[in-house]
This record gives sequence, C-alpha cells and structure tokens, in this order.
Amino acid sequence: MDLLLPAIGLMFWVLIAFLIVFFLLKKYAWKPIMTGLNERESNISSSIATAEKVKLEMAQLKNDNERLLAEAREERALMLKDAKETREKMINAAKDEAKIQAAKILSDASDSIQQQKMAALTDIKNQVGILVVEVSEKVLRRELSNRSDQENYIKQLASEVKLN
Repeated sequence: MDLLLPAIGLMFWVLIAFLIVFFLLKKYAWKPIMTGLNERESNISSSIATAEKVKLEMAQLKNDNERLLAEAREERALMLKDAKETREKMINAAKDEAKIQAAKILSDASDSIQQQKMAALTDIKNQVGILVVEVSEKVLRRELSNRSDQENYIKQLASEVKLN
C-alpha cells in the first residue's frame, strides 16, 4: 500500500522539480519549440497550397494538352480530307485528259482511215479508168481494123434511128 500512497515529502520535491523544469522549458525551450512548430505548420500549409496550385496547374495543362490534341486531330482530319479531295481531283483530271486524248486519237485515226479510203478509191477509179481506156482502145482497134464490118454496123445503126 505504500506504493499506492506516496509520501508528502516526495510529492513536494517532485512538484518543485516539475516547476523548475517547467519554468526552464518555458524560458528557454518553449519559444524555439513553438517557433519551430509554427514554421513547420506554415511550411506544411504552404506546401499544401503549392501542391494544390500545382494540381490545378496540372489539371489546366492536361486540359490544354487535350484541347491541343483535339485540335491536332481535327487539323489532321482536314489535311487528310484535303489530300483526298486533291487526289480525287487529280484522278478525275487525269481521266478527263485521257478521255480527251483517246477521243483525239480515235478522231485522228478515223480521219486517217477516211483519207486512206478516199486515196484508195481514187487510185482504184484511176486504175479502172486506165483499164477502160486500154480495153476501149483495144476494142476500137479491133473494130476499126475491118472496114466492111464498120460500114455495115453504121448502116445498121442508121436504120435503127427513127427520123421524125
């Protein structure tokens, strides 16, 4: 039971030691401890504020980054669309040019064929004319060689002609 109930003298000296330590701590240690705690608290609060500020800046940067990415995607889509349109225009222009060239080639070929045909027909007519003249000449020479046959033929033609 003596351990549970301390003696009054012991309590007195413990109280005196406590008060001395308390006053010493208050005079020499309390201000630096409180200053350190206040500095630490301000450092922590400024760090939290800085972290919040950085967090907001990061969110803003993320939003800006997403916006820039969206703009880049839109620009890329426009560029691809323009490229496709240009490609289609070039293909259509090439097709049109090819059609024009093909039509010109066909027209030139048709004109050339027509000219060759006309030249061939003219040549054939000339050859036929020459053959007719040669055959006529041969026929006339043969006919003119016999004078009595010619006179009989003239008489026959004259009798066939009716005079009005």
